[in-house]
Amino acid sequence: MPSVSQLRWPDDVLEQWVFDHAENVSFLNDYGEVDLTQIDWQVEDLPVDDFMEMPTGPSDRGAIEDFAENPDHWIAVRRYGVHMGVELCWEVHGTWKRWPIVLDRDLVNPGDLRLQLVEGRTRVGILRGRRRRGSVVADRHLAWVGRRRA
Repeated sequence: MPSVSQLRWPDDVLEQWVFDHAENVSFLNDYGEVDLTQIDWQVEDLPVDDFMEMPTGPSDRGAIEDFAENPDHWIAVRRYGVHMGVELCWEVHGTWKRWPIVLDRDLVNPGDLRLQLVEGRTRVGILRGRRRRGSVVADRHLAWVGRRRA
């Protein structure tokens, strides 16, 4: 494993991927074979429909839909500390406060060019639930997208 500084990843991606999940065995089972040195990160503007169907890793299958069942609850419990402003972001802008982490599936399943949600299952669940209920949801959303380095 290269040192974190050798990855040259944005700090927000490092925090959400490496630091938040370094000891999460299920996460490591899903992404442990990915060559982290081969990922280049960019902020991309993705259509809401991409997130409505986007899968996540096998260990969290079903998690997004669990969050989607009660989006208001998951917004309400995010009101303190770093989560201050989450409710306002959804109500005013129809999107999240912090960009989720999305990966080109070609990195985990060569030849598959779709996108996969790595981190942000609660955020995407809230988006799906709000859209299904007819709540304010933006047509496009920012996300960190990792693709194979050229």
